[in-house]
Amino acid sequence: MRRSVPSTSKKLAGTGRTLLSTLTRLSTFFAGNRLPRPRWQSGSPLTRVSVPSGLAPVQGLPANGGHTFPVASEPMPEGNSPLADHDLLEMGESSLTPLERAQIYLVRASLRPGALDRTIRLLQRTVGQWWIRAATARLRHVYGLEHLPPWNRSGSLILVANHRSFFDLYVTAAELVANGLPQRILFPVRSTFFYDHPLGPAVNGVMSFFAMYPPIFREKKRAALNLASLDEVAGLLRRGGFFVGLHPEGMRKKDDDPYTFLPAQNGVGRVIHKAPRVPVVPVFVNGLGNDLVKQVAGGVTGRGPPIHIVFGAPVEFGALLRAPGAPRTYRRIAEKCLEAIGDLGQQEKAIRAATGSPAEASRKSARFM
Repeated sequence: MRRSVPSTSKKLAGTGRTLLSTLTRLSTFFAGNRLPRPRWQSGSPLTRVSVPSGLAPVQGLPANGGHTFPVASEPMPEGNSPLADHDLLEMGESSLTPLERAQIYLVRASLRPGALDRTIRLLQRTVGQWWIRAATARLRHVYGLEHLPPWNRSGSLILVANHRSFFDLYVTAAELVANGLPQRILFPVRSTFFYDHPLGPAVNGVMSFFAMYPPIFREKKRAALNLASLDEVAGLLRRGGFFVGLHPEGMRKKDDDPYTFLPAQNGVGRVIHKAPRVPVVPVFVNGLGNDLVKQVAGGVTGRGPPIHIVFGAPVEFGALLRAPGAPRTYRRIAEKCLEAIGDLGQQEKAIRAATGSPAEASRKSARFM
């Protein structure tokens, strides 16, 4: 008798059900054996924030994907004292699903110093950067590495980039790792799929070795959780040993002009303001598409549009980092980031004009999107 072979979709479904069951059991276990409050928040009282009936205008947050995300408003602090950090799991006690809680517990466990954290850092610095650079080697042109601050393994670093491709931060971070970046890599990411789908953690683990953290939520009813995600990023940066990639625009810009940007959003400014000693390096990226298969194929054959990456010196924020933590302050910090990225964009434009045909490169990039 011939044995029937399960289809790929059935295999994936079975794998998804198994993974969901495992993650749910993990969530149940952790719920009864709670991890200690993250060290970067220890001693900070939790300020619970409810979503008011009238949310502030949509505030974009750093995320991979073409969406902005709402941020709930909150009371402003007196003077320039920082707001207390919020905790994602505590704030989301009634709104996070078991799957989301399990995945957050899983990544948080890997962030604690130990063998798992060391292993992930090693994989990000080796396999993680190798395949990305191999897939872009014949197209990639990098400038401005001399502007980077000295590497500091115990310190942290923020990278702010324009956002035209899903892959902007992956390619720029891989280039930095190849040049000695020693920190653990994190990119805040929209929760859709990566945290609400059973295959999300597998994709996160295989593609980025759990760099896609913390989750950012699209639903207005869970807007307050985004404050906690941003605060966790800032806390990790203050702890030291982390590299975080952020997009001041908050969402992908999809038109044909790479040298203009969407309005700066508050989320990036909040993170930078709450981690004021962390250097913020700007980068401008042009030439990447949004189709992974076409991008890799173009990189392997060398037939895709050239990818230009221009790094700049750390952004100087001056008195903004000492100003009270308020939406206006956060927005101005994010605008300063975009101004620095825009200056790099003009440098990249001049480089294209001096080394090739910018019009031809632009047409190729448009076809490649």
